[in-house]
Amino acid sequence: MPIAHDAAFAWSIIVLATAGVIIRPFRLPEAIWALAGAGALVAFGLLPWRDALAGIEKGVDVYLFLIGMMLIAELARLEGLFDYLAALAVEHARGSPQRLFLLIYLVGTLVTVLLSNDATAIMLTPAVHAATRAAGAKPLPYLFVCAFIANAASFVLPISNPANLVVFGAHMPQLADWLRQFAMPSLASIVLTYLVLRLALHRALSEETIARRVPHRKLGRGGKLTACGIAAIGVVLVTASALDRPLGLPTFICGSVTAAAVLLLSRQSPWPVLKHVSWSVLPLVGGLFVMVEALVRTGVIGRLSALLHEAVAQSVPRAAWSVGIATAIADNVANNLPVGLVAGSVAAADRLPAPVVSAILIGVDLGPNLSVTGSLATILWLVALRREQIEVGAWTFLKLGLLVTPPALVATLAAAIW
Repeated sequence: MPIAHDAAFAWSIIVLATAGVIIRPFRLPEAIWALAGAGALVAFGLLPWRDALAGIEKGVDVYLFLIGMMLIAELARLEGLFDYLAALAVEHARGSPQRLFLLIYLVGTLVTVLLSNDATAIMLTPAVHAATRAAGAKPLPYLFVCAFIANAASFVLPISNPANLVVFGAHMPQLADWLRQFAMPSLASIVLTYLVLRLALHRALSEETIARRVPHRKLGRGGKLTACGIAAIGVVLVTASALDRPLGLPTFICGSVTAAAVLLLSRQSPWPVLKHVSWSVLPLVGGLFVMVEALVRTGVIGRLSALLHEAVAQSVPRAAWSVGIATAIADNVANNLPVGLVAGSVAAADRLPAPVVSAILIGVDLGPNLSVTGSLATILWLVALRREQIEVGAWTFLKLGLLVTPPALVATLAAAIW
């Protein structure tokens, strides 16, 4: 079979597998479609199995990071830490829906920055649902906060989003360089997302009243230890980032040690924690790494890299604007994990100007706020909502995303490029 036909066949498989991840035909888990795509590439001889293994190995740091974060996040959920924080926000709102909205936004920002956007989607979402229901509020406006801040605050630190590890890979900037590069864009992203989201939901918030207090249990020893573990993880990861060390292994060790310590001290079985961790995320990410490896072999990465360098040669600011917007749009067509993998491969192909690399990451991290399938975090948010028997349609989310995302994206790219 001619090489061009091989490439076209490989691209067809990747497109279909990616569509399966986004659409979830027959309600099958996203991981099934990613693994099916990866398996088909190898089975049809389009990707040697050794190259497929090499692609999987490239994601080791991401797998370790996700395992550590999912362990500590699930432990926090079981120990009631997120429920406690959400109930605390209700009480500090003192009966004001607008103040509650702001407090949940601030809690979501903190969780995203220190625990990753996936933790916000998975663990804060059910806690906010429970607290708002207990306060007599309509949960959906506050649940939207969890979805939007999970992406808007996801590039404050390297640890705030697994996609950051994917985009930069072995070329992760040191913490001081990261903060210099992304502090102002992150501030623009968080503030603009809040302002527009708050205005878009103004009517829904002004039409209701909420209770001043909600019943909640006191934070037990396990919850306090988990909070200390989360703080320790934050310190360790910030230190690792400052020393330019990979983040996956420290995250895995901190999450595992904290979970083991809390479970041993409280004499609990580890099964409840392990059972509810979203393990399917790991094969999903692995399958996506394999599919990107196939794109590398078919020359897609090389061609995209050449086009980007041509644009950079003409104008760095124009290239940064173009790649940032194009990446943001692509997230909502194909999800930000595969887009992040492709973008990371393009960025690693040769040294690019800092504004261009910043624009790529902003597009990957913030762009997904446009649609409900834009990022892994938003998909996990949907899963959390389904557990509470809440359905948010693609059109409902898109209408809100079209209002919130463009101004935040433009302001954030402007802060990064100028």
